[in-house]
Amino acid sequence: MNLRRVLAVSTFLATATAGALASAQTTAGYASNNFEPSERGSDWFANESLDLRGKFRAAIGVVGDYGYRGVIGTYNPDGSVNASVVRDQLFLNAGASFIFLDRLRLGLNLPIAVEGYGHQANVSGMSYPPPQDEASVGDLRISLDLRLLGQYGDAFTLAAGASLFAPIGQRNNYTGDEVWRIQPHLLMAGDVGNFAYAVRGGIEYRNLADTYLDTQLGSTFVFGGAAGVRMADKKVLIGPEVFGQTVISNTHALEQRATPIEILLGAHFNVADQIRLNAGAGTFLVQGYGAPVFRTLFGIEWFPGYEKADRDHDGVPDEDDACPDAPGIPTNDPKTNGCPPPPPDRDGDGVIDSMDACPDVPGVHTDDPKTNGCPLPPPDRDKDGIPDRDDACPDVPGIHTDDPKTNGCPGDRDKDGITDDVDACPDVPGIHTDDPKTNGCPDPDRDKDGILNEADACPDEPGPKSDDPKTSGCPRVFIKNSQIQILEQPKFDFNKAVIKKESDSLLTEVAKVMTDHPEIKKVRVEGHTDNVGNAAFNKKLGGQRAQAVVNWLIAHGVTKDRLASEGVGKDRPLMPNDTAEGRAANRRVEFHIDAQDTTTKEVVKTLEGKEVAAPPATNTVPKAAAPTPEKDIPPGTPKPTPVEAPPSNPASKP
Repeated sequence: MNLRRVLAVSTFLATATAGALASAQTTAGYASNNFEPSERGSDWFANESLDLRGKFRAAIGVVGDYGYRGVIGTYNPDGSVNASVVRDQLFLNAGASFIFLDRLRLGLNLPIAVEGYGHQANVSGMSYPPPQDEASVGDLRISLDLRLLGQYGDAFTLAAGASLFAPIGQRNNYTGDEVWRIQPHLLMAGDVGNFAYAVRGGIEYRNLADTYLDTQLGSTFVFGGAAGVRMADKKVLIGPEVFGQTVISNTHALEQRATPIEILLGAHFNVADQIRLNAGAGTFLVQGYGAPVFRTLFGIEWFPGYEKADRDHDGVPDEDDACPDAPGIPTNDPKTNGCPPPPPDRDGDGVIDSMDACPDVPGVHTDDPKTNGCPLPPPDRDKDGIPDRDDACPDVPGIHTDDPKTNGCPGDRDKDGITDDVDACPDVPGIHTDDPKTNGCPDPDRDKDGILNEADACPDEPGPKSDDPKTSGCPRVFIKNSQIQILEQPKFDFNKAVIKKESDSLLTEVAKVMTDHPEIKKVRVEGHTDNVGNAAFNKKLGGQRAQAVVNWLIAHGVTKDRLASEGVGKDRPLMPNDTAEGRAANRRVEFHIDAQDTTTKEVVKTLEGKEVAAPPATNTVPKAAAPTPEKDIPPGTPKPTPVEAPPSNPASKP
């Protein structure tokens, strides 16, 4: 009795199920896989690196593609998957590409479905069956691309082309649309150092105006991009790729199910010059139909490396070879790169050793084998037996001397190196000039500072020109009128006796003058101020500053017994203190020579024209060369507004 009931129930359920299936309308599938592999020879999985080099190159390879849950038909109320129409799908993409004339590429790709498995989904009275056959083929892709700009490896390469899909796949296996498809596209790629990128975009026209589940099938906009890093001498490329599509429709464009977008991370290895291995995995960014929950990719391809033409087989490409038809050696010189090495020439005179009569001495080429490559006799234009290179007067016969300035020249009574025939002052040693009236006469500007001796206040010390005849032509530090005169002033911190670092160079020159003039036995350093502030404070500050200068000079090599300091304060102004310029000039340090012996280098001329040691002079004081904007004001005293005097080189003023 129980067995009869079981059979009855089973018969009822089978009848009901068959009736339900009979009442549901079956909907065919389409080419659902969102992944379209790049052409063989590309460095990426879904994008193009545009290596279109070579007069003719070919590439073949296989890309394996496994996707899990590529088309989910229905979900349970809790969000879990109820039925995956395409749950497992494994393709082997067999492909080949052919490159012509460094610019054109023909590509072929045939997807072979090794496995196709899923579950039927019933939605709103429609039945969506899984793939009918485990094994089938997809639509054959035929592509043609033309390089427009750039070259592989450049920062930017651009190509345009189109792909035609022949309808040999089957809708009931989700491997084809059973209609022709065409996809014009634009491709970009480039390398910047070790960084590589690729971008693509196109429109795929498909004559399939149909509805699948809740989305419209039809033409799509396809896109992709990639970025990565090249490593191991650019034999390895690792980086992410993004690719996807969206239906071109006023009602379904950019809808989730109509816009599958995926991301994957890939690694590509060139294990030999002609073999490339590829591996990658990814998932969806937008889970449209055809974007699986998980996708893994693997591939292997044969793609010969690009070899530049080299007619002479010397390893230097013809485009870089200066001698493309003669085997040679690489060099850094574009004019000799790839050329045979020159025959030996030890002395580097351009005459090869086998023809050089003097192979170790640079010479000149001659037609005489006995002299070819040998030096010529040195020229002697005036035939006085002294070679021109040693003849101080090569065009005037002369005599040999040991002085290179007179060797080969005629007589020179004053021994100044200028022969008497062109010497305007033959009995007075002088210098050479281009003026016949002064040639051989004493130097009119002994210190070569551009100021003639008669107008130079320091004719033996180079210095700048100024409007003051007493200092014009003098250096920043010089001896005159029993003083070490300075055309600038040392700088101090405000209201302090601390010498600023910027004054080191000036005081170094003062120390050098004292070192160079040991005949100066005693120098008194005076510190002067303006009249602003307390007189006692100013005198104290002046003394402290003078002592600071003394200490600096002692620390830099001047012996202590040659120096003394004195604080004068405001008692001996140079100028009235009623102007900013006058006060600035009065703030100064002076170096007075209190003792010097008769060997002093400061000389004057007598009425007879003789030079003698300068006699002691009365104290004189120079103007300040660079007024200091600070005021010598004791603490608590209001400061007037500082006014800087214009820069100048003022002269000494008694």
